[in-house]
Amino acid sequence: SGKNQTLQQMGIHAELKVVLNRLNDIPNVKNQLGHSRVENKENMKMAPKRKGKQRHNVEKASSKRKPAADESLVVNKKARADSPLTHSPQPQSSPPSPEDIETQLIHIDEEGISFEFVEHMVPSCSSSGHRGSEKAQCRHEPTGPAFPCIHRELWQTLQKGNTCFRNKDYEAALEKFSEAQQLCSKGTAMTNPYESSPEDIDSIASFIETKLTICYLKLENPDEALNHAHRSIILNPAYFRNHLRQAAAFRCLERYSEAARSTMIASYLYWLMGGSEQHTSELIKQYWQAMIEEAITSHDSFSVMYTPFAAEVKAAKIKSVFAKRHPNYLAQVHTDPHGLHVLPQSDNWPSLNPQQYSLTLGFKSYHLGRAIERLSKTTVPIFSERKSPYCLLTKRAAERYWDNTGKKVVPVMDFISSTKLTDDRCPCGRAIEKLHLASLLGHLERVDEQSQVLNQAMAELATLPYLQDLSQEDAELLQLLMADAMDTLEGESAPTRAWDRIQKVGLIEDFLYEAEDDYLKNKKLR
Repeated sequence: SGKNQTLQQMGIHAELKVVLNRLNDIPNVKNQLGHSRVENKENMKMAPKRKGKQRHNVEKASSKRKPAADESLVVNKKARADSPLTHSPQPQSSPPSPEDIETQLIHIDEEGISFEFVEHMVPSCSSSGHRGSEKAQCRHEPTGPAFPCIHRELWQTLQKGNTCFRNKDYEAALEKFSEAQQLCSKGTAMTNPYESSPEDIDSIASFIETKLTICYLKLENPDEALNHAHRSIILNPAYFRNHLRQAAAFRCLERYSEAARSTMIASYLYWLMGGSEQHTSELIKQYWQAMIEEAITSHDSFSVMYTPFAAEVKAAKIKSVFAKRHPNYLAQVHTDPHGLHVLPQSDNWPSLNPQQYSLTLGFKSYHLGRAIERLSKTTVPIFSERKSPYCLLTKRAAERYWDNTGKKVVPVMDFISSTKLTDDRCPCGRAIEKLHLASLLGHLERVDEQSQVLNQAMAELATLPYLQDLSQEDAELLQLLMADAMDTLEGESAPTRAWDRIQKVGLIEDFLYEAEDDYLKNKKLR
Protein backbone atom coordinates (compact mmCIF):
# COMPACT_ATOMS: atom_id res chain seq x y z
CA SER A 1 0.00 0.00 0.00
CA GLY A 2 2.91 2.33 0.70
CA LYS A 3 4.36 1.69 -2.74
CA ASN A 4 1.00 2.32 -4.40
CA GLN A 5 0.62 5.60 -2.51
CA THR A 6 4.07 6.72 -3.64
CA LEU A 7 3.25 5.86 -7.26
CA GLN A 8 0.02 7.79 -7.07
CA GLN A 9 1.85 10.80 -5.70
CA MET A 10 4.18 10.66 -8.68
CA GLY A 11 1.24 10.53 -11.06
CA ILE A 12 2.55 7.40 -12.73
CA HIS A 13 -0.85 5.77 -13.25
CA ALA A 14 -2.41 8.31 -15.60
CA GLU A 15 0.77 9.17 -17.48
CA LEU A 16 1.83 5.60 -18.18
CA LYS A 17 -1.67 4.55 -19.21
CA VAL A 18 -1.52 7.32 -21.83
CA VAL A 19 1.78 5.86 -23.00
CA LEU A 20 0.25 2.39 -23.21
CA ASN A 21 -2.68 3.66 -25.28
CA ARG A 22 -0.26 5.41 -27.63
CA LEU A 23 1.49 2.09 -28.33
CA ASN A 24 -1.46 1.03 -30.46
CA ASP A 25 0.27 2.76 -33.39
CA ILE A 26 3.62 1.03 -32.87
CA PRO A 27 4.00 -0.62 -36.32
CA ASN A 28 3.69 2.79 -38.02
CA VAL A 29 6.40 4.65 -36.09
CA LYS A 30 9.35 3.80 -38.33
CA ASN A 31 7.25 4.22 -41.49
CA GLN A 32 6.33 7.76 -40.46
CA LEU A 33 9.98 8.54 -39.88
CA GLY A 34 11.24 6.84 -43.05
CA HIS A 35 10.86 9.86 -45.34
CA SER A 36 12.95 12.00 -43.01
CA ARG A 37 15.67 9.35 -42.87
CA VAL A 38 15.96 9.42 -46.66
CA GLU A 39 16.16 13.22 -46.65
CA ASN A 40 18.81 13.16 -43.94
CA LYS A 41 20.81 10.62 -45.87
CA GLU A 42 20.76 12.68 -49.07
CA ASN A 43 21.63 15.90 -47.22
CA MET A 44 24.55 14.25 -45.47
CA LYS A 45 25.87 12.83 -48.73
CA MET A 46 25.80 16.31 -50.29
CA ALA A 47 27.43 18.01 -47.31
CA PRO A 48 31.07 19.00 -47.91
CA LYS A 49 33.61 16.85 -46.14
CA ARG A 50 35.46 18.60 -43.38
CA LYS A 51 39.19 18.46 -43.95
CA GLY A 52 41.35 17.59 -41.03
CA LYS A 53 38.40 16.27 -39.04
CA GLN A 54 39.62 14.26 -36.09
CA ARG A 55 38.34 10.70 -35.95
CA HIS A 56 38.07 8.78 -32.72
CA ASN A 57 36.77 5.53 -34.18
CA VAL A 58 37.74 2.29 -35.76
CA GLU A 59 35.94 2.64 -39.06
CA LYS A 60 38.62 4.79 -40.69
CA ALA A 61 41.15 2.05 -40.09
CA SER A 62 38.98 -0.66 -41.58
CA SER A 63 36.54 0.85 -44.09
CA LYS A 64 39.17 1.45 -46.81
CA ARG A 65 40.02 -2.23 -47.15
CA LYS A 66 38.09 -5.46 -47.18
CA PRO A 67 38.49 -7.27 -43.87
CA ALA A 68 40.67 -10.32 -44.35
CA ALA A 69 40.32 -13.54 -42.41
CA ASP A 70 43.11 -12.66 -40.03
CA GLU A 71 42.04 -9.04 -39.42
CA SER A 72 40.58 -8.34 -36.03
CA LEU A 73 39.83 -5.41 -33.80
CA VAL A 74 40.90 -6.33 -30.32
CA VAL A 75 40.05 -4.49 -27.15
CA ASN A 76 42.60 -5.55 -24.56
CA LYS A 77 41.96 -4.27 -21.09
CA LYS A 78 45.44 -5.28 -19.95
CA ALA A 79 46.97 -2.83 -22.41
CA ARG A 80 44.41 -0.08 -22.72
CA ALA A 81 46.76 2.23 -24.57
CA ASP A 82 47.00 -0.36 -27.36
CA SER A 83 43.26 -0.68 -27.77
CA PRO A 84 42.06 0.01 -31.34
CA LEU A 85 39.19 1.92 -29.77
CA THR A 86 41.80 4.58 -29.18
CA HIS A 87 44.11 3.58 -32.04
CA SER A 88 43.11 6.16 -34.59
CA PRO A 89 45.00 9.16 -35.95
CA GLN A 90 46.10 11.15 -32.93
CA PRO A 91 44.02 14.29 -32.41
CA GLN A 92 45.68 17.63 -32.00
CA SER A 93 43.99 18.03 -28.63
CA SER A 94 42.76 15.44 -26.16
CA PRO A 95 39.04 14.58 -26.37
CA PRO A 96 36.76 16.10 -23.75
CA SER A 97 36.13 14.13 -20.58
CA PRO A 98 32.71 12.57 -19.94
CA GLU A 99 32.04 15.29 -17.38
CA ASP A 100 32.77 18.00 -19.96
CA ILE A 101 30.46 16.35 -22.47
CA GLU A 102 27.71 16.12 -19.85
CA THR A 103 28.11 19.84 -19.17
CA GLN A 104 27.64 20.63 -22.85
CA LEU A 105 24.82 18.22 -23.66
CA ILE A 106 22.99 17.54 -20.39
CA HIS A 107 23.53 20.28 -17.80
CA ILE A 108 22.35 23.11 -20.00
CA ASP A 109 22.14 26.56 -18.40
CA GLU A 110 18.94 28.06 -19.78
CA GLU A 111 18.09 31.74 -19.63
CA GLY A 112 14.41 30.88 -19.75
CA ILE A 113 12.37 27.74 -19.74
CA SER A 114 12.80 26.09 -23.11
CA PHE A 115 10.56 23.08 -23.25
CA GLU A 116 12.24 20.13 -24.90
CA PHE A 117 9.25 19.37 -27.09
CA VAL A 118 9.94 22.78 -28.66
CA GLU A 119 13.67 22.22 -29.24
CA HIS A 120 13.16 18.57 -30.16
CA MET A 121 13.85 17.97 -33.86
CA VAL A 122 11.15 15.87 -35.52
CA PRO A 123 10.66 15.05 -39.22
CA SER A 124 8.30 17.30 -41.06
CA CYS A 125 6.34 14.25 -42.26
CA SER A 126 5.49 13.17 -38.70
CA SER A 127 1.87 12.99 -37.78
CA SER A 128 0.31 15.11 -35.08
CA GLY A 129 0.83 12.21 -32.73
CA HIS A 130 4.53 13.06 -32.59
CA ARG A 131 6.05 15.99 -30.80
CA GLY A 132 6.85 17.72 -34.06
CA SER A 133 3.34 19.06 -34.69
CA GLU A 134 2.96 22.67 -35.63
CA LYS A 135 1.41 23.35 -32.27
CA ALA A 136 4.40 21.94 -30.46
CA GLN A 137 6.85 23.91 -32.58
CA CYS A 138 5.43 27.30 -31.66
CA ARG A 139 8.05 29.47 -30.02
CA HIS A 140 7.14 31.25 -26.84
CA GLU A 141 7.53 34.78 -25.67
CA PRO A 142 10.04 35.31 -22.83
CA THR A 143 7.25 36.32 -20.44
CA GLY A 144 4.65 33.72 -21.36
CA PRO A 145 4.23 29.98 -21.44
CA ALA A 146 5.88 27.90 -24.17
CA PHE A 147 2.39 26.60 -24.92
CA PRO A 148 -0.43 29.16 -24.93
CA CYS A 149 -2.60 26.52 -23.23
CA ILE A 150 -0.22 25.54 -20.40
CA HIS A 151 -1.86 26.17 -17.06
CA ARG A 152 -0.53 29.42 -15.63
CA GLU A 153 0.03 28.02 -12.13
CA LEU A 154 2.18 25.24 -13.57
CA TRP A 155 4.05 27.72 -15.75
CA GLN A 156 4.85 30.00 -12.83
CA THR A 157 6.04 27.04 -10.73
CA LEU A 158 8.34 25.92 -13.54
CA GLN A 159 9.71 29.46 -13.89
CA LYS A 160 10.54 29.56 -10.18
CA GLY A 161 12.20 26.16 -10.37
CA ASN A 162 14.23 27.22 -13.38
CA THR A 163 15.37 30.40 -11.59
CA CYS A 164 16.52 28.36 -8.58
CA PHE A 165 18.32 25.98 -10.89
CA ARG A 166 20.18 28.79 -12.66
CA ASN A 167 21.19 30.14 -9.24
CA LYS A 168 22.55 26.67 -8.39
CA ASP A 169 20.09 26.28 -5.54
CA TYR A 170 19.34 22.71 -6.53
CA GLU A 171 17.44 21.80 -3.37
CA ALA A 172 14.97 24.64 -3.94
CA ALA A 173 14.79 23.80 -7.65
CA LEU A 174 14.03 20.18 -6.80
CA GLU A 175 11.22 21.30 -4.50
CA LYS A 176 9.66 23.49 -7.20
CA PHE A 177 9.92 20.86 -9.94
CA SER A 178 8.42 18.27 -7.57
CA GLU A 179 5.58 20.71 -6.95
CA ALA A 180 5.16 21.08 -10.72
CA GLN A 181 5.05 17.31 -11.02
CA GLN A 182 2.26 17.16 -8.44
CA LEU A 183 0.30 19.81 -10.33
CA CYS A 184 0.74 17.89 -13.57
CA SER A 185 -0.37 14.60 -11.98
CA LYS A 186 -3.53 16.29 -10.64
CA GLY A 187 -4.49 17.48 -14.13
CA THR A 188 -3.20 21.03 -13.76
CA ALA A 189 -1.06 20.84 -16.89
CA MET A 190 -3.13 22.52 -19.57
CA THR A 191 -5.64 25.34 -19.36
CA ASN A 192 -8.16 23.19 -21.21
CA PRO A 193 -7.10 19.53 -20.88
CA TYR A 194 -10.08 18.31 -22.93
CA GLU A 195 -8.75 20.09 -26.02
CA SER A 196 -5.12 19.05 -25.48
CA SER A 197 -3.54 15.98 -27.05
CA PRO A 198 -2.03 13.29 -24.78
CA GLU A 199 1.30 13.86 -26.54
CA ASP A 200 1.37 17.52 -25.41
CA ILE A 201 0.75 16.50 -21.80
CA ASP A 202 3.40 13.78 -22.10
CA SER A 203 5.88 16.37 -23.34
CA ILE A 204 5.32 18.60 -20.33
CA ALA A 205 5.52 15.66 -17.92
CA SER A 206 8.72 14.46 -19.62
CA PHE A 207 10.22 17.94 -19.34
CA ILE A 208 9.54 17.96 -15.60
CA GLU A 209 11.09 14.49 -15.26
CA THR A 210 14.25 15.67 -17.02
CA LYS A 211 14.54 18.64 -14.68
CA LEU A 212 14.20 16.33 -11.68
CA THR A 213 16.86 14.07 -13.21
CA ILE A 214 19.35 16.92 -13.53
CA CYS A 215 18.63 18.21 -10.02
CA TYR A 216 19.30 14.79 -8.51
CA LEU A 217 22.48 14.48 -10.56
CA LYS A 218 23.63 17.86 -9.24
CA LEU A 219 22.80 16.74 -5.71
CA GLU A 220 24.84 13.55 -6.26
CA ASN A 221 21.86 11.24 -5.90
CA PRO A 222 22.20 9.12 -9.07
CA ASP A 223 19.70 6.45 -7.99
CA GLU A 224 16.83 8.92 -7.86
CA ALA A 225 18.14 10.60 -11.02
CA LEU A 226 18.00 7.25 -12.81
CA ASN A 227 14.38 6.64 -11.76
CA HIS A 228 13.32 9.97 -13.26
CA ALA A 229 15.49 9.44 -16.35
CA HIS A 230 13.68 6.16 -17.03
CA ARG A 231 10.31 7.89 -16.72
CA SER A 232 11.34 10.76 -19.00
CA ILE A 233 12.16 8.17 -21.69
CA ILE A 234 8.86 6.33 -21.18
CA LEU A 235 7.01 9.61 -21.75
CA ASN A 236 9.22 10.89 -24.59
CA PRO A 237 11.35 8.04 -26.02
CA ALA A 238 12.36 9.83 -29.22
CA TYR A 239 14.27 12.69 -27.59
CA PHE A 240 17.98 11.91 -27.54
CA ARG A 241 18.86 14.02 -24.49
CA ASN A 242 16.59 11.90 -22.31
CA HIS A 243 18.80 8.91 -23.13
CA LEU A 244 21.95 10.93 -22.47
CA ARG A 245 20.68 11.84 -19.01
CA GLN A 246 19.98 8.18 -18.39
CA ALA A 247 23.57 7.45 -19.46
CA ALA A 248 24.91 10.10 -17.06
CA ALA A 249 23.03 8.52 -14.16
CA PHE A 250 24.37 5.08 -15.09
CA ARG A 251 27.89 6.51 -15.25
CA CYS A 252 27.60 8.00 -11.77
CA LEU A 253 26.55 4.56 -10.53
CA GLU A 254 29.56 3.03 -12.36
CA ARG A 255 27.24 0.96 -14.56
CA TYR A 256 29.27 1.74 -17.66
CA SER A 257 27.87 -0.93 -19.99
CA GLU A 258 24.34 0.39 -19.53
CA ALA A 259 25.62 3.96 -19.94
CA ALA A 260 27.21 2.90 -23.24
CA ARG A 261 23.92 1.43 -24.48
CA SER A 262 21.96 4.56 -23.54
CA THR A 263 24.51 6.71 -25.41
CA MET A 264 24.41 4.43 -28.46
CA ILE A 265 20.63 4.84 -28.59
CA ALA A 266 20.98 8.61 -28.15
CA SER A 267 23.43 8.72 -31.06
CA TYR A 268 21.05 6.82 -33.31
CA LEU A 269 17.99 8.86 -32.30
CA TYR A 270 19.86 12.12 -32.85
CA TRP A 271 20.24 11.19 -36.50
CA LEU A 272 16.80 9.56 -36.82
CA MET A 273 14.99 12.66 -35.58
CA GLY A 274 16.84 15.01 -37.93
CA GLY A 275 19.88 16.10 -35.90
CA SER A 276 22.53 17.59 -38.19
CA GLU A 277 25.07 19.36 -35.93
CA GLN A 278 28.35 17.53 -36.45
CA HIS A 279 29.78 18.78 -33.16
CA THR A 280 26.88 17.37 -31.14
CA SER A 281 27.05 14.06 -32.98
CA GLU A 282 30.79 13.73 -32.33
CA LEU A 283 30.38 14.57 -28.64
CA ILE A 284 27.78 11.83 -28.27
CA LYS A 285 30.05 9.29 -29.96
CA GLN A 286 33.04 10.31 -27.84
CA TYR A 287 30.92 9.78 -24.73
CA TRP A 288 29.83 6.39 -26.06
CA GLN A 289 33.43 5.40 -26.71
CA ALA A 290 34.50 6.49 -23.22
CA MET A 291 31.74 4.41 -21.63
CA ILE A 292 32.74 1.31 -23.64
CA GLU A 293 36.34 1.69 -22.50
CA GLU A 294 35.27 2.11 -18.89
CA ALA A 295 33.04 -0.96 -19.17
CA ILE A 296 35.90 -3.07 -20.53
CA THR A 297 38.41 -2.03 -17.89
CA SER A 298 35.94 -2.37 -14.99
CA HIS A 299 35.41 -6.11 -15.44
CA ASP A 300 38.08 -8.67 -14.67
CA SER A 301 35.99 -11.82 -15.15
CA PHE A 302 35.93 -11.57 -18.96
CA SER A 303 37.77 -9.98 -21.86
CA VAL A 304 36.47 -9.02 -25.31
CA MET A 305 37.51 -8.82 -28.93
CA TYR A 306 35.64 -7.08 -31.77
CA THR A 307 36.27 -8.52 -35.25
CA PRO A 308 35.23 -6.65 -38.43
CA PHE A 309 32.46 -8.77 -39.86
CA ALA A 310 33.31 -10.83 -42.92
CA ALA A 311 31.29 -13.84 -43.99
CA GLU A 312 34.39 -15.85 -44.88
CA VAL A 313 35.96 -15.55 -41.42
CA LYS A 314 35.43 -18.82 -39.57
CA ALA A 315 34.75 -19.11 -35.86
CA ALA A 316 37.84 -21.29 -35.39
CA LYS A 317 40.04 -18.53 -36.80
CA ILE A 318 38.48 -15.92 -34.49
CA LYS A 319 39.05 -18.14 -31.46
CA SER A 320 42.66 -18.75 -32.52
CA VAL A 321 43.34 -15.01 -32.72
CA PHE A 322 41.58 -14.45 -29.40
CA ALA A 323 43.69 -17.14 -27.72
CA LYS A 324 46.91 -15.42 -28.80
CA ARG A 325 45.81 -12.00 -27.56
CA HIS A 326 43.99 -13.04 -24.37
CA PRO A 327 45.75 -16.13 -22.99
CA ASN A 328 44.32 -15.60 -19.49
CA TYR A 329 40.69 -15.79 -20.62
CA LEU A 330 40.44 -19.18 -22.28
CA ALA A 331 38.37 -21.18 -19.77
CA GLN A 332 35.48 -20.57 -22.17
CA VAL A 333 35.44 -18.55 -25.42
CA HIS A 334 32.12 -17.46 -26.85
CA THR A 335 31.12 -15.42 -29.93
CA ASP A 336 27.76 -13.67 -29.74
CA PRO A 337 25.53 -15.31 -32.38
CA HIS A 338 22.61 -12.87 -32.20
CA GLY A 339 23.07 -9.74 -34.28
CA LEU A 340 26.10 -7.69 -35.22
CA HIS A 341 27.67 -4.93 -33.16
CA VAL A 342 28.55 -1.33 -33.98
CA LEU A 343 31.25 0.83 -32.44
CA PRO A 344 31.32 4.64 -32.15
CA GLN A 345 31.71 6.18 -35.60
CA SER A 346 32.53 9.77 -36.52
CA ASP A 347 30.44 9.44 -39.67
CA ASN A 348 26.71 9.88 -39.31
CA TRP A 349 24.61 6.73 -39.29
CA PRO A 350 23.26 6.87 -42.87
CA SER A 351 26.17 8.48 -44.76
CA LEU A 352 28.10 5.23 -44.89
CA ASN A 353 26.84 1.94 -43.54
CA PRO A 354 28.61 1.64 -40.19
CA GLN A 355 31.23 -1.07 -40.00
CA GLN A 356 29.72 -4.02 -38.21
CA TYR A 357 31.59 -6.35 -35.87
CA SER A 358 31.21 -9.72 -34.26
CA LEU A 359 31.85 -9.82 -30.53
CA THR A 360 33.94 -12.57 -28.93
CA LEU A 361 34.17 -12.93 -25.16
CA GLY A 362 36.64 -14.99 -23.16
CA PHE A 363 36.10 -15.97 -19.54
CA LYS A 364 38.32 -16.91 -16.64
CA SER A 365 35.51 -19.03 -15.18
CA TYR A 366 34.21 -22.00 -17.17
CA HIS A 367 30.95 -21.90 -15.21
CA LEU A 368 30.26 -18.28 -16.18
CA GLY A 369 31.23 -18.86 -19.80
CA ARG A 370 28.95 -21.87 -20.09
CA ALA A 371 26.07 -19.92 -18.52
CA ILE A 372 26.44 -17.18 -21.15
CA GLU A 373 26.77 -19.67 -23.99
CA ARG A 374 23.73 -21.61 -22.84
CA LEU A 375 21.80 -18.35 -22.54
CA SER A 376 22.64 -17.52 -26.17
CA LYS A 377 21.00 -20.75 -27.34
CA THR A 378 17.61 -20.03 -25.82
CA THR A 379 14.70 -18.41 -27.63
CA VAL A 380 14.43 -15.66 -25.02
CA PRO A 381 17.23 -14.41 -22.70
CA ILE A 382 16.06 -16.05 -19.47
CA PHE A 383 18.48 -17.84 -17.15
CA SER A 384 17.24 -20.46 -14.74
CA GLU A 385 17.65 -19.71 -11.05
CA ARG A 386 15.86 -22.79 -9.73
CA LYS A 387 16.45 -26.54 -9.70
CA SER A 388 13.28 -27.19 -11.69
CA PRO A 389 11.14 -24.78 -13.73
CA TYR A 390 8.08 -25.96 -11.78
CA CYS A 391 9.41 -25.58 -8.24
CA LEU A 392 8.75 -22.44 -6.23
CA LEU A 393 11.75 -20.19 -5.75
CA THR A 394 12.48 -19.44 -2.11
CA LYS A 395 14.34 -16.37 -0.95
CA ARG A 396 17.24 -18.51 0.26
CA ALA A 397 17.55 -20.29 -3.10
CA ALA A 398 17.35 -16.93 -4.91
CA GLU A 399 20.12 -15.49 -2.72
CA ARG A 400 22.32 -18.54 -3.36
CA TYR A 401 21.81 -18.29 -7.10
CA TRP A 402 22.40 -14.52 -7.16
CA ASP A 403 25.66 -14.81 -5.25
CA ASN A 404 26.99 -17.74 -7.31
CA THR A 405 25.79 -16.87 -10.81
CA GLY A 406 23.24 -14.07 -11.24
CA LYS A 407 25.37 -11.07 -10.29
CA LYS A 408 28.11 -12.37 -12.63
CA VAL A 409 25.83 -13.07 -15.60
CA VAL A 410 23.98 -9.72 -15.61
CA PRO A 411 27.09 -7.52 -16.22
CA VAL A 412 28.06 -9.70 -19.20
CA MET A 413 24.58 -9.41 -20.68
CA ASP A 414 24.69 -5.64 -20.18
CA PHE A 415 28.05 -5.41 -21.94
CA ILE A 416 26.86 -7.45 -24.92
CA SER A 417 23.97 -4.98 -25.34
CA SER A 418 26.24 -1.92 -25.09
CA THR A 419 27.21 -2.11 -28.78
CA LYS A 420 24.20 -3.99 -30.19
CA LEU A 421 21.33 -1.73 -31.18
CA THR A 422 18.90 -4.55 -32.00
CA ASP A 423 18.70 -8.26 -31.26
CA ASP A 424 17.76 -10.57 -34.14
CA ARG A 425 16.63 -13.26 -31.69
CA CYS A 426 13.71 -11.29 -30.26
CA PRO A 427 13.03 -7.53 -30.66
CA CYS A 428 11.89 -7.36 -27.02
CA GLY A 429 14.91 -9.37 -25.85
CA ARG A 430 16.60 -6.57 -23.92
CA ALA A 431 13.38 -5.72 -22.08
CA ILE A 432 12.82 -9.42 -21.32
CA GLU A 433 16.31 -9.55 -19.75
CA LYS A 434 15.34 -6.71 -17.42
CA LEU A 435 11.91 -8.13 -16.62
CA HIS A 436 13.53 -11.42 -15.63
CA LEU A 437 16.06 -9.55 -13.47
CA ALA A 438 13.20 -7.65 -11.83
CA SER A 439 11.50 -10.95 -11.10
CA LEU A 440 14.66 -12.25 -9.42
CA LEU A 441 15.03 -9.04 -7.40
CA GLY A 442 11.43 -9.48 -6.28
CA HIS A 443 12.27 -12.93 -4.89
CA LEU A 444 15.24 -11.31 -3.12
CA GLU A 445 12.82 -8.73 -1.64
CA ARG A 446 14.89 -5.84 -3.01
CA VAL A 447 11.85 -3.71 -3.79
CA ASP A 448 13.58 -0.43 -4.70
CA GLU A 449 15.92 -2.10 -7.15
CA GLN A 450 13.05 -4.12 -8.62
CA SER A 451 11.05 -0.93 -9.22
CA GLN A 452 14.01 0.74 -10.90
CA VAL A 453 14.65 -2.24 -13.19
CA LEU A 454 10.95 -2.41 -14.14
CA ASN A 455 11.08 1.25 -15.16
CA GLN A 456 14.23 0.50 -17.16
CA ALA A 457 12.43 -2.34 -18.96
CA MET A 458 9.53 -0.01 -19.77
CA ALA A 459 11.96 2.60 -21.12
CA GLU A 460 13.47 -0.08 -23.38
CA LEU A 461 10.02 -1.09 -24.62
CA ALA A 462 8.97 2.52 -25.26
CA THR A 463 12.12 3.17 -27.33
CA LEU A 464 12.03 -0.06 -29.33
CA PRO A 465 9.66 1.14 -32.13
CA TYR A 466 12.21 3.86 -32.99
CA LEU A 467 15.09 1.38 -33.26
CA GLN A 468 13.65 -1.19 -35.65
CA ASP A 469 10.58 -2.16 -37.62
CA LEU A 470 8.18 -4.34 -35.67
CA SER A 471 5.77 -6.94 -36.95
CA GLN A 472 2.21 -6.89 -35.70
CA GLU A 473 3.02 -9.86 -33.47
CA ASP A 474 6.05 -8.10 -31.96
CA ALA A 475 4.02 -4.93 -31.41
CA GLU A 476 1.34 -6.87 -29.57
CA LEU A 477 3.98 -8.56 -27.42
CA LEU A 478 5.47 -5.15 -26.60
CA GLN A 479 2.07 -3.86 -25.48
CA LEU A 480 1.48 -6.92 -23.30
CA LEU A 481 4.91 -6.66 -21.64
CA MET A 482 4.43 -2.94 -21.01
CA ALA A 483 1.06 -3.61 -19.39
CA ASP A 484 2.55 -6.41 -17.25
CA ALA A 485 5.38 -4.14 -16.05
CA MET A 486 2.86 -1.43 -15.15
CA ASP A 487 0.72 -3.92 -13.24
CA THR A 488 3.74 -5.11 -11.29
CA LEU A 489 4.74 -1.54 -10.41
CA GLU A 490 1.23 -0.82 -9.20
CA GLY A 491 1.16 -3.98 -7.09
CA GLU A 492 -1.55 -5.61 -9.18
CA SER A 493 -1.54 -9.26 -10.20
CA ALA A 494 -3.25 -10.91 -13.15
CA PRO A 495 -3.88 -14.66 -13.49
CA THR A 496 -2.73 -14.86 -17.12
CA ARG A 497 0.03 -12.34 -17.67
CA ALA A 498 2.06 -12.63 -20.87
CA TRP A 499 5.29 -12.17 -18.94
CA ASP A 500 4.54 -15.11 -16.63
CA ARG A 501 3.97 -17.39 -19.62
CA ILE A 502 7.14 -16.23 -21.36
CA GLN A 503 9.18 -16.68 -18.20
CA LYS A 504 7.83 -20.19 -17.63
CA VAL A 505 8.71 -21.30 -21.17
CA GLY A 506 12.15 -19.69 -20.85
CA LEU A 507 12.82 -21.49 -17.58
CA ILE A 508 11.83 -24.84 -19.11
CA GLU A 509 14.07 -24.23 -22.13
CA ASP A 510 17.05 -23.22 -19.99
CA PHE A 511 16.46 -26.22 -17.71
CA LEU A 512 16.63 -28.58 -20.71
CA TYR A 513 19.94 -27.10 -21.87
CA GLU A 514 21.34 -27.38 -18.34
CA ALA A 515 20.21 -31.00 -18.09
CA GLU A 516 21.91 -31.73 -21.40
CA ASP A 517 25.16 -30.16 -20.17
CA ASP A 518 25.07 -32.24 -16.99
CA TYR A 519 24.42 -35.40 -19.00
CA LEU A 520 27.35 -34.80 -21.35
CA LYS A 521 29.80 -34.21 -18.50
CA ASN A 522 30.09 -37.98 -18.19
CA LYS A 523 32.72 -39.00 -20.74
CA LYS A 524 31.27 -42.48 -21.14
CA LEU A 525 27.86 -41.07 -22.00
CA ARG A 526 29.35 -38.45 -24.29
